Amino acid sequence: MPETFDSLPEDLEPTYGADEYQIPNTEKRKLAGYLYIVTGLVLVLLSIMFDDSPLVNKGFLISGIFIVLFGLYNFYASIRCTIDEREALEIASESVGFQIGPASAQLMWRGFRSRPVWRLLTYSSEGIPLTRAVILIDGSSGKVLEQIVEDNPEEWDNTF
Repeated sequence: MPETFDSLPEDLEPTYGADEYQIPNTEKRKLAGYLYIVTGLVLVLLSIMFDDSPLVNKGFLISGIFIVLFGLYNFYASIRCTIDEREALEIASESVGFQIGPASAQLMWRGFRSRPVWRLLTYSSEGIPLTRAVILIDGSSGKVLEQIVEDNPEEWDNTF
């Protein structure tokens, strides 16, 4: 009788998907920008070419102009995120003035241009962290935008 082995499917293995994480790239907005501009120009041209047609009205012209403007905004807001979470942690460790232990990094977008910004919550590396910090780092330039460093007010249970 042949021996059978029970195994997990590949997608349930702990190492599945553990490849390098790809940061969402806002440069993809340029593709949408091209599509918006082309669509807007088509609507403007239809409005100009068929001005006397009962099927085309001034709404084509107005919507075409606004769609072109939105397409231009997509170009304006397509800022590339050039640093990853590891580089953001390195920048944060230089900035906060203490050795970082537990930390959490989150990518967010900020402002009218939707600039990529890393938001990091860091704790000092003692057994029970004495200091914590929140740091905002620009994802395209690596510049520290905001930083709050304080004594850790949390009470940690050290019974484990």
